[in-house]
Parts: sequence; C-alpha cells; structure tokens
Amino acid sequence: MATFKCIVQAVCLFSLITSATAFIEGLYCGKESCYDVLGVTRDAAKGDISKAYRQLARKYHPDKNKDPGATEKFQAVATAYEILRDDEQRKDYDYMLDNPEETYRHYYRYYRRRYAPKVDVRIVIAVTITVISVVQYFSWWTRYNAAIKYLITVPKYRLKAQEIAQQDGLLDKGKKRGRKSKEELKDEEEAVIRKIIEENMDIRGGYSKPKITDVLWIQLIVWPYYLVEYIFWYAKWVWKFNIKKEPYGIEEKHYLIRKYMGLSAGRYDALEDSQHEEFLQKELWKKANFLVFQKEQEEEMKAKLAENSKYKSYRRYMKRKGPSRMTFED
Repeated sequence: MATFKCIVQAVCLFSLITSATAFIEGLYCGKESCYDVLGVTRDAAKGDISKAYRQLARKYHPDKNKDPGATEKFQAVATAYEILRDDEQRKDYDYMLDNPEETYRHYYRYYRRRYAPKVDVRIVIAVTITVISVVQYFSWWTRYNAAIKYLITVPKYRLKAQEIAQQDGLLDKGKKRGRKSKEELKDEEEAVIRKIIEENMDIRGGYSKPKITDVLWIQLIVWPYYLVEYIFWYAKWVWKFNIKKEPYGIEEKHYLIRKYMGLSAGRYDALEDSQHEEFLQKELWKKANFLVFQKEQEEEMKAKLAENSKYKSYRRYMKRKGPSRMTFED
C-alpha cells in the first residue's frame, strides 16, 4: 500500500512538473494555460471558445470594469482567444503542451507564425526571378556599350567606319549643315560611327549584343524544350557516332574541341577563325592529339614566363624569402 501511494505521488509530481514546464514565459499565454484563461477544455469547439471570450470580454472590459487588475485580465483573455480561434496557432499551442521539452522548436513555431511575412511563396519566387532577369539584361547592355565605346576609340576601326560613312554620304563635308553648332555636328558624327561599328563588328562572347531570350525568365520558360532537344541530340549522337561509327562533321569536331578545352559556346566562338582552323588542322577533336597540344601549350607558357623579367624577379623573391617567411620589411 505504501509503495502504491509513493507511485501515485510520483505520477502526480511528474504531471505537475510537465504542466509547469509546458508553459514558456513570453510565448502564447505565458505561464498560464490559454484554455484555463478562457475557462474551456482542450477539446472545446470554436463556438464554445468564442462564447467564453465574449462573456469574459464583457466582464473585464476596462470601460465597464474599473478594477485595477481588469485591464491585465482583459488583455490575457484577448491573447488567449487570438491563439485558440486560429486553427494553426492552436495546433502549435497544443503541440507545445504535449511536447514541453522541445523548447527551441516552440520558439521557432511561435515567431515564424507571428512575424514571418504572410506572402505567397510563388509571388516571392516570381519577383526574385524578375529582378534577376532585369539585372542580367541591363548588365549585358552595360558590357555591350562598353565594348562599342572601346571600339570607337581604336584608330583602325574608327578610320574604317569613317571611310564607310563617307562612301555612303553620311559624312559629306561639302553638304550644307545649317546652323548647327560644332558640338551638335560632333555628336552626329559619333552617332554615325557608332551605328556603323555596331552593324559591321562581330562582337562575340560576354560582350556580345544582349538578347531578351537569354534572360532567366525566358530560359526557364523554354527549359522543357531545351531538355527535349538535348535528349534528342544526345540519342542522335550515340546512334551516329557510337553505334554506326560515322565520321565527325565540322560542327561535331568543334564541339569536341570546345568540350576538351572547357570553354562555353560563347567563349569558343569568340576565338579567331584562324585559331579554329588551327584546331582542325591539328585534329584536336581526338583526345590523344588534344593532350599533346595541351602539353605543348603548357611548355610554351613556361618558356614565356621564364623569359619574363617580372616572373624572374618573382622567382628570385620566392627562392630567397619564400611565402611563409615572417619579415618586418616594408
């Protein structure tokens, strides 16, 4: 009998400890139970919770109850009702009561629901993609304009553009120009030269003229098409060159060379045509030939560095002092 009594006392003590630790100061209703504040049970329906709130609100409203503690009681009742009337908040609150040991998780759930912006995640993703696309497009235009401005300053391109403009009658010196100032005439000439350079120069790579189809939004929209196209291309490649053992065409050879070099299509296309011809003459689409070419390039680079005066001084510095030596020299 004594043993049974001890067990009952231990169970009661454990229940008290559990219920006490289930409430966290600053979360929900603090050290009180929201259900007890409204005088309802945990299985109470929404209608019962609303009814209990209205009764207590009328009882403790500061305009009707002048008791010093009425305002505090009214605020507690309003807080409890706000939590229990919302299904998601009530679910989180019940979870806290049933799992009092998960303190950090309760903090996360509480502040996430109260302070996290209630915005559809799809809208957030769409706005993010839009911002990235706009930044992409304008940054590409900035690089393209920088390339055009540079080409205008290069004498051989500028003189060629002036020659084309004079042949087309765009810069006729004998033409009457009205009452335009020198600055206006100069601006017109610069605009003509820029237009001719834009139309005749083949700018490739990262400084090429931007296309709206290259921005992230458009790429995501057409991504399924590109995926299907790649699968079809890869199956065709395997069938033609791996199974039927057909010889590579020009495009396939360039693709393999670019792949071995680790270059993107834009960077590879930006190389001079003479370099492309050299790659084809050396048959670099064959892996063995490419490895030999790569080794030759490395040896050539080492030879150039060995003859470079700055590199020589750097090597002497590394030999005398090394990168890990501690020194107080300026």
